[in-house]
Amino acid sequence: MKKIGIMTDSHSGILTEEAEKLGIKVLPMPFYIDDELYLEGVDLSREEFYEKLRQGVNVSTSQPSPQEVMETWDDMLKEYETLIYIPISSGLSGSCMTAQGLAQDEEYEGKVFVVDNGHVSTPLHRSVLDAVEMAEAGYSAVEIKKILEETKEQMVIYVGLSTLEYLKKGGRISSTSALLANVLNIKPVMKFGTGVLDVYQKCRGMKKSRKAMIDAMKNELETTFHDAYKAGKVYLMAASSSSEEVTKEWVEQIKEAFPGMEVMSDYLSFGLSCHIGPDGLGIGCTCKPV
Repeated sequence: MKKIGIMTDSHSGILTEEAEKLGIKVLPMPFYIDDELYLEGVDLSREEFYEKLRQGVNVSTSQPSPQEVMETWDDMLKEYETLIYIPISSGLSGSCMTAQGLAQDEEYEGKVFVVDNGHVSTPLHRSVLDAVEMAEAGYSAVEIKKILEETKEQMVIYVGLSTLEYLKKGGRISSTSALLANVLNIKPVMKFGTGVLDVYQKCRGMKKSRKAMIDAMKNELETTFHDAYKAGKVYLMAASSSSEEVTKEWVEQIKEAFPGMEVMSDYLSFGLSCHIGPDGLGIGCTCKPV
């Protein structure tokens, strides 16, 4: 049997082709559109999803059933001695805590290790790659879980929203605030730390929103991540719920602002896009854990 199997969920932005290349498992996250169940990456294309989102349909997120999670673990344990499961942050979804509870069952204890390092989107994607690299380097599942959780604070994301409509639907802001923001062309920039999403800055228009995010990231590299940045141990990232053309343009803008740095880019998961809305853009960074 192989020593360590690695699993994540579709909030990581890892697509089927990459998952197969890496030899990992990606659990598709469920969501509902007008009370009909869909699985991300299985039942609906990205174009179809955003078209429905713009049409104003009722979209809500969910989490995989415990049965589905355990069946996936059972299948993987036929091939691997131990498993590392890196799901979306427990601060954003209950699926992580559910998995942690399941992993304490006698049949999984000492075999399945659930990592809660507060990551989502591209930083979560990077955590999976870090886990793969550490497994290949000979680290044990226990060591990988410990390292990923001990370094969870070494991450930040800024996301510029094109509208507050979806935060209003989620109950995070009032209808009056959303209406006023639309009238004044306010594009809020949200800051996501370890499992916590807060308003960072309110901008007039997406052009200023983009500048605010890039300026915020420059400040992060000069302060919070200064030592890691100087040592070449920072991963720079982009995320998007916009079109392919706008996403490419955003990535190029980031590259111009941070010459010499590679930019890892992903589309936001459907579950996150339910709250962010279409046409959102993000920038973030994490540090190499070892």
